[in-house]
Amino acid sequence: MKPAGTFWRSPLGWLRLEADLKGLTAIQFAFRPGFEDRDPAHGEEASDESPDPAGPRQVLAKAAAQLDAYFARRLTRFDLPLAPAGTPFQLAVWTALLDVPWGATISYGELARRVGRPRAARAVGAANRANPIPIIIPCHRVVGARGDLVGYAPGIEYKRRLLELEGVLGA
Repeated sequence: MKPAGTFWRSPLGWLRLEADLKGLTAIQFAFRPGFEDRDPAHGEEASDESPDPAGPRQVLAKAAAQLDAYFARRLTRFDLPLAPAGTPFQLAVWTALLDVPWGATISYGELARRVGRPRAARAVGAANRANPIPIIIPCHRVVGARGDLVGYAPGIEYKRRLLELEGVLGA
């Protein structure tokens, strides 16, 4: 079953939000491959094939409202049902990321320690790159051992802008 989806305009550009009956499944930056032939200005796509489309659409509406509040600096912690698909290790990393608060950062090494795999900093980096729900699962808050901005799949410029929004970096 294909998830419900919609485009949402953020200060970072168009994002595609996807949800199923369990919760939010993905946020994709619209510059990624596969978006060239779509016009985000048309909003929701006809991709909702779930038996109860109201559920996924409600999740999408709630996600958009919370993202609006986040980018307006009125929300520092999301409250959404999340349903990312991943391996048990990836899910553990993404769950640990949810505990990194607004305005804080964590190193890959520290995150590896938090998930009980102190030698797995590179694997943590790979899990971050595979995060299907960036921003809400805040992989942008993970930095290098010396605090340098490294390793954000959408691009370091987006990571910098998110950390500036959260007050971690000067604007």
